[in-house]
Amino acid sequence: MGTHRRPRRRATGGGRARTAATITLAGAATATGLGGTVHADPQPTAAQVRAKVDQLYQEAEAATEKYNGAKEKADAAERRLEKLRDEAARKEDRLNSAREALGSVAAAQYRSGGLDPALQLALSSDPDRYLDGAAFAERAGSRQKATVGHVREELRDIQQLRGAARIEVTSLKSRRAELKRHRETVTGKLAEARRLLSRLTVQERTRAGEEAGNRASRASSPGPREGLSASAQAPNSRAAAAVAYAYQKLGSPYVWGATGPNAFDCSGLTQAAYRAAGVSLPRTTYAQIGAGRRVSRSELLPGDLVFFYSGISHVGIYVGNGRMIHAPNPSAPVRVAPVDEMPFAGAARVV
Repeated sequence: MGTHRRPRRRATGGGRARTAATITLAGAATATGLGGTVHADPQPTAAQVRAKVDQLYQEAEAATEKYNGAKEKADAAERRLEKLRDEAARKEDRLNSAREALGSVAAAQYRSGGLDPALQLALSSDPDRYLDGAAFAERAGSRQKATVGHVREELRDIQQLRGAARIEVTSLKSRRAELKRHRETVTGKLAEARRLLSRLTVQERTRAGEEAGNRASRASSPGPREGLSASAQAPNSRAAAAVAYAYQKLGSPYVWGATGPNAFDCSGLTQAAYRAAGVSLPRTTYAQIGAGRRVSRSELLPGDLVFFYSGISHVGIYVGNGRMIHAPNPSAPVRVAPVDEMPFAGAARVV
């Protein structure tokens, strides 16, 4: 009986194993079939690609402004370091001259044997002349003490300058590392945007470009007369000059980090426009918004700077009639666009 049951248990176990294997294989096949159908990533539409590219451009521009700010600080640190080095070099020259003077005095004392003044007086063949010489030597000794004091002071100053220079070197290294990080972020996002655009057909890319262009110039392309009109409406001559400069740069390419005269990023264009008008603006959008008096959207006049997005990562120059001139992104040149094209964040009147 026991012998009879063992094969039955084996048969049952084998049946269960075969059933489990069958179910597993069937499940795997079903999962494979379902996975191929349900989990396949749908191909993004041209509109979705365009939206993602626009987002990448915006993120790249935010990183560009951080890069610009870090570069401005790195440049300032480099200038301070150079100034410290120049000052230290000048002080070292003065120190070397003072040391040479002290060396001459020391050599003269050595040659004279350093005789006691009373003995020199006793041995002198011309006491009156010696006394005159002794008075001169006393005065020279006072000057020597002053020289020694000056040398000590120069040494202290040089040590302080070297300490300050070491701090600036550390700061500069940090700024350069920050620059590298922001540069990598910008180039990475721009490369991703190019990769996405390469998925579109030529017709889709052309259509997307035309749609963007139509959004940017709904009210027709500006002519010289319109530029003169916008300049005339500006509140003062400097704002008018900045507007006129922006009109002259229509069609210039967008290049991140560029400040003209032939290519610009957004804050580079506004900085260059006001530089042409004799006004110095900070380099970045988030610094430029604090460079003038804040004005509301309803108060806008030609020449006002208009800012966009919550991080103040984009800027244009207002030219009237609800429009601005700005450097949009690598896909478009400097152009006229509606102020309502992007989320409005604020405005500033520089002059």
